[in-house]
Amino acid sequence: MTPSPTTRDAKASAGRPRPGWTFAIVSIALFMVTLDNLVVSTALPSIQADLGATIESLEWTVNAYTLSFAVLLLTGAALGDRFGRRRMFTVGLGVFTAASALAALAPTTGALVGARALQGLGAAIVLPLTLTLLSEAVPAGRRGLALGAWSGISGLGVALGPVVGGAVVDGISWHWIFWLNVPTGLVLIPLAARRLTESHGPDRQLDLPGLALAGLGLLGLVFGVVRGQSLGWTSAPVLGSMTAGAALLVAFLAWEARAPRPMLPLRFFRSRAFAATNGASFAMFFGVFGSIFLLAQFFQVVQGYSPLEAGIRTLPWTAMPIVVAPLAGVLSDRIGSRPLMAAGLALQAVAMAWLATVAEVGAAYGSFVVPFVLAGAGMALVFAPSANAVLSSVRPEQAGQASGATNAIRELGGVLGVAVLASVFSASGGYESPQAYVDGMTAAVPIGAAVLALGAVAALLVPGRARALRGGGEPVAVAA
Repeated sequence: MTPSPTTRDAKASAGRPRPGWTFAIVSIALFMVTLDNLVVSTALPSIQADLGATIESLEWTVNAYTLSFAVLLLTGAALGDRFGRRRMFTVGLGVFTAASALAALAPTTGALVGARALQGLGAAIVLPLTLTLLSEAVPAGRRGLALGAWSGISGLGVALGPVVGGAVVDGISWHWIFWLNVPTGLVLIPLAARRLTESHGPDRQLDLPGLALAGLGLLGLVFGVVRGQSLGWTSAPVLGSMTAGAALLVAFLAWEARAPRPMLPLRFFRSRAFAATNGASFAMFFGVFGSIFLLAQFFQVVQGYSPLEAGIRTLPWTAMPIVVAPLAGVLSDRIGSRPLMAAGLALQAVAMAWLATVAEVGAAYGSFVVPFVLAGAGMALVFAPSANAVLSSVRPEQAGQASGATNAIRELGGVLGVAVLASVFSASGGYESPQAYVDGMTAAVPIGAAVLALGAVAALLVPGRARALRGGGEPVAVAA
């Protein structure tokens, strides 16, 4: 029997993406997971005092989240391709919500680190699928605007992270920075299951050997960097860990080059737009997150402000992406990604170098405002244009893998930035006194500035017009 027009319309509507609902749901989920990148930053001194955490434990409180997040991002995108993007997005929300409750209940730093790693797993499933679900729901002609709004929401999470963390720690306790995720997740899960449209990607197989090699390799490398200062860079555990990690990462690249369904298709890097954009993004996250780890604690440890007061003082930096990122998304459609990314990274390099020169025990807050504004504007100039450049460099059906790869590379930059800059901090200073903290921070932050400057050079290599990979790697020019 031929279906009635009403039945046909209902079936068509059920399979058609709903831009309004999709944007609302993925934006709230994106805000929640990006908020957790920095919400811990202003709580670190309180966690240190409450749980007796060492500098290494504080590093792992941050890095357990970002490391599991980075390693599993590619798998998160692959799970969506295989089992359904809506289904896995909902599962990721469930994991993230449950892990947040575990973090809130953590009685020791070890338990907190474990819960943060589980949070990273949930976020690794959610975040790449927010971009994929949104790009499917929005027409190609409005991609720059949608990505700008997506980046603005991400920027809002970054901006409010230190402030929300500070307010919660001041008003209640650090445990509640994690409890906040629970009701949000419980509302989003049924909404996502009901309102999002299901879709699948072209590749349905999981690259388990690739996941194991990448995960263990990165864990070995990061463990060595984090423990290098306390155990000694030439000690057997550190040398052994870093050597094994490097060897496993080489094995990972060799496997990916011949794997039938690689989690990181190396052919993507044949595109200069993809390779240069990811190099610039890696440098930005290395320099910015490594510096934020130290700068977010400066106002509390050195100048004696409360967590909320410290979080508010970082707003000129962290709030700038809310304003600038949507404009950068629109401009990237008109003038391309290269000038925006290069300018953004150069601004951040200048800002970090400036902050390293003005950071003193008795420094007036006014001396931080201009470099904070420059750093925030620079971040915003990179977020949306880099996402646009990456998505324009691959075929539409490869968007999930490409966004997963890009986010993984960015987060790895953040992990290594925190590990390296914290090691330099420990070698040059510490928490013994305000002056010791300043000595360590002013030795570490210039390294972040130097890496950001290298990122600006990498951004200049992005083509004026992004290139998308066709079939077997043949490039085709499209608007950036």
